Amino acid sequence: MDSKKLAQKAISLLDLTNLNDDCDDAAIETLCAKAQSAYGNTAAVCVWPRFVSKAKNCLEGTGIKVATVVNFPAGGDDVWGTVAETKAAIADGADEIDLVIPYHSFMAGRRGFAETMIVRVKDVIPADRRLKTILETGELNDPELIKDAATVAIEAGADFIKTSTGKVAINATPQTAEIMLEAIAESGRPVGFKPAGGVRSLEDAATYLTIAEKYMGADWATSDTFRFGASGVLDALVAAMEGQDAKAGEGY
Repeated sequence: MDSKKLAQKAISLLDLTNLNDDCDDAAIETLCAKAQSAYGNTAAVCVWPRFVSKAKNCLEGTGIKVATVVNFPAGGDDVWGTVAETKAAIADGADEIDLVIPYHSFMAGRRGFAETMIVRVKDVIPADRRLKTILETGELNDPELIKDAATVAIEAGADFIKTSTGKVAINATPQTAEIMLEAIAESGRPVGFKPAGGVRSLEDAATYLTIAEKYMGADWATSDTFRFGASGVLDALVAAMEGQDAKAGEGY
């Protein structure tokens, strides 16, 4: 695939993200405008729960989804608090919920917390909305633990498994992508994959799409099955479409 075709495909798979602590309404307006690029719309925007309604209004009629985060970024154990957070986000119009699993408990061997939280959150999400589960793989930091977390999330009903919050030292890596995509392939279930954090260039996008093709086949990666979580990579993708060599902006 040539660089322009690759860049355009990556744009269509992007969850354009603003989870900055200083985010405000003006930043959401800017984010939603950027999501409607000259080379096609991104798949979604991903915002704090308090901005879901604002983003929905900004994106009305575009077909761009609004994703939001729950139990984020700490990955705590409060199942019912997270369920309540999810219900509120759905009521505000969220199309997709990105749930941080209770990874601290998972690392400590108390894995039932993760399964229970995923099941309970999934139960309050309408069938036409998606649940993405964030494993925080850089903190799990062990191939077997990552594989186990991916398997638990898939079996508990996640629609996507996602690497990271983008808020820790190590986020998406090719090695982690291999582990998670292998888990999806072995499950035989229609579960998507989302590398998030550290995706900053056309080359990064190509790397993850190549890994997805290795495990899932050449035609597998669509916006229904594959997303990039990033804030800055869109600039690099647009530059590639314009025949320029540019680095992504700073950020998630």
